[in-house]
Amino acid sequence: MPSNTTPELHRSLASRHVTMISIGGIIGAGLFVASSTTILAAGPAIILSYLAAGVLIMLVMRMLGEMAVARPDVRAFTDFPRLALGHGAGFVSGWLYWYFWIVTVAVEAIAGAKILQSWFPLPVWELGLALMAIMTVVNLMSTRSYGEFEFWFASIKVAAIVAFIAVTLAYACGFLSSTGPTFSNLTRHGGFVPNGMLAVLAGIATVFFSLTGAEITTVAAAESKEPARAVARLSTSVVGRVLVFYVGAVFCIVSVVPWNTVRQGESPFTLALNQAHIPGAGTAMTLVILTAVLSCLNSAFYVSSRVLFSLAAHGDAPQWLVQLNRRGVPSRSVWIGTVSGVLGVVAASVAAQTVFAFLVNSSGALMLFVYMMTALTQIRLRRMRESAGEPAPSVRMWLFPWASYLAIGGMAAVLVAMAFTASMSRDFYFSIITLAVAWIGYRLKVGFGGDSKCRARPQSARV
Repeated sequence: MPSNTTPELHRSLASRHVTMISIGGIIGAGLFVASSTTILAAGPAIILSYLAAGVLIMLVMRMLGEMAVARPDVRAFTDFPRLALGHGAGFVSGWLYWYFWIVTVAVEAIAGAKILQSWFPLPVWELGLALMAIMTVVNLMSTRSYGEFEFWFASIKVAAIVAFIAVTLAYACGFLSSTGPTFSNLTRHGGFVPNGMLAVLAGIATVFFSLTGAEITTVAAAESKEPARAVARLSTSVVGRVLVFYVGAVFCIVSVVPWNTVRQGESPFTLALNQAHIPGAGTAMTLVILTAVLSCLNSAFYVSSRVLFSLAAHGDAPQWLVQLNRRGVPSRSVWIGTVSGVLGVVAASVAAQTVFAFLVNSSGALMLFVYMMTALTQIRLRRMRESAGEPAPSVRMWLFPWASYLAIGGMAAVLVAMAFTASMSRDFYFSIITLAVAWIGYRLKVGFGGDSKCRARPQSARV
C-alpha cells in the first residue's frame, strides 16, 4: 500500500492540457508513416482494421472511465489491477507499462534524430541525446510546462490532420481533381479486400498499437484540476475523436491514390498530398511527423516518470523516487527515465540488431497484457461494488458484462494474430519473456512462499 507520507502531485493541468495530452499520446508516427505498411498489407480494407482496433480501444477506455469515477483516489490506471487482482497484478502491470514507455522514449528519440539528420549532418546518437536533453528539461520544469508543450504539439498534429482530410476529401470528390472523383481507387486495384480477410485481421494487430496511448488521460488525471468524472468522460470522447481522425485520414488516402502505389516506410500522407498537387507537401509533412515524434517523446517521458512514482509509492520501486522537487515534479523518476532512455539510444547506435532489437521486440505486446488485466479488473471491481450494494458510478461500461468480455476476446484474438503473423511473432514471444521476468521479479520481492501482506483481500470498491 502507498505510504502515508507520500507527497501529492500538484494539480496544475487544465482541461485543455488533459485533452491534448491524450490526443498527443495516440497520434504519432504510427499514423503518419507506419500506416504505409498496414495499407500495403490489407489494401483499402485497412479501414476495417482501423475501425475494429478503434472499437477495442474505446471499450478499454470506457472501462477505465468507470473505474476512475468509482476510485478517484487511484493515481495511475496501472494501480487498478492492484485493487481487484492483488498486489502482484499491480506490480506486474506497473512495471510492464513503465518498460513499454521507456522503450518508447528511445525509439522516438532515434526517430526524431533521423528526421533532424536531413537538416543537421550529425550522428544520430548525438541528435538523439540532444532531444533527450531538451525533453528532460521540459519535464523537470513543471507539470504545467509539460502540459503546455504537449498542448501545442498535439494542436499542430490535429490541425494538420483536419487540413489533410479537408484537402484530400475535396480531391477525392472531384473538386480539385481534373479527372473527377477518385473513389474508384477503393475497388479498382484488386477489389476492396485484395489480400483477403486474414490480412484485415492481421492488420488489426498492427493498427491496435498505433492507437494505444489514450490511457495517458487517466495518468494525467492525478495532476489535473478537473474532477475524476470529467476526466473519465473526456477519455472516451477523445478516443472517439481520434478514431475519426485515423479512419477519416486513411479513408482519404486509399481514395486518392491506388493502395498498391504506397511505399513501405514512406508517409502515405505525403503521397496523397502530392497526388492532389499541393506544393511543399513533402516538407510540410516532414515537419508534422517531427512534431508527432517529439510529442510522443514528451508524453513517454511524462508517463514513465509518473508510473515509476506510483510504483515507488506502493513500495514496488525504491522509496527515494517518491520525492518531488520544489515545482511538484517527481524529478528523480524523470532522471531515471532519462538515464534509461540514454542507454536505449546508445544501444540503438552500437547494437541496433541485437540489444536494441530485443528491447523493441520485448515490448511489442505489453500494452495488450496491460489492457487485458485492466479489463479483468473492471469486471472484478464492478462485481465487488454490486455485491457491496454500492451505487453505480456516473460513468459505466456499456452493455456490461458482454462488452467487457468482447474487449477481452478481441484482445486475445489480436495476440493470436501476432503469434501467427511472421512479422509480429517475435514481438509476441519476446513480450511473453518480459511478462515472465516481471512476474518473477514480483515473486523475488515477496518471496516464492508468498507474503500475506501482499495478498489482495476483499474490500469495498470505494474509499
